[in-house]
Amino acid sequence: MLKKIGLVVVVLLGLFVAIYFLFLQQRYPLHAITHSFKIGDSIDSHNGIVVYNNGGIYSKSHGKHYKKDSSYYYGKKWQCVEYVKRYYYDYLNHKMPNGYGHAKDFFNKKLEQGEINKERNLLQFYNGNSEAPTENDLLIFDGEFGHVAIITKVEENEIEIIQQNIYMTPREHYKLKFENGNYTIGERRKPLGWLRLR
Repeated sequence: MLKKIGLVVVVLLGLFVAIYFLFLQQRYPLHAITHSFKIGDSIDSHNGIVVYNNGGIYSKSHGKHYKKDSSYYYGKKWQCVEYVKRYYYDYLNHKMPNGYGHAKDFFNKKLEQGEINKERNLLQFYNGNSEAPTENDLLIFDGEFGHVAIITKVEENEIEIIQQNIYMTPREHYKLKFENGNYTIGERRKPLGWLRLR
């Protein structure tokens, strides 16, 4: 009887491990599960701009974050918006005219393809249109609050992004398709589009 129970436990454990590595590893990396990161700990960086841990509750922020001399408001610690604003300001020397609002508010659905988004002072492009994404573009997703990320790499069939406040998953990859002269990022989860520095 004990041998049968032991065999069942081993089979279930093996099944769990297989499911994890096949379906969950990218979303919940092993280092994130086993490491005891604290709120505000550095978990990644790109071009010297650090991604901080926001913890497991994505809607929670940990106070306001300003440039050291208080001259520019980055956003709420450690939300996704805070990272992209800090990246654009510290790395690309770009100050957004309007730095407020949820992530989804960064994309203006009333604009035409390639027009200036005056709230962010960036060119705006729609997903599924003729403008290819490039490194440093700011990617915007819709949703209750939305989500924003920075494109770090563009390859023929895939892009890589860096982001803050997606539980311990600062890097993700999305499929990139080019069909009939148009570029589309994503499959199940597709961004609205991307913003670009002029």
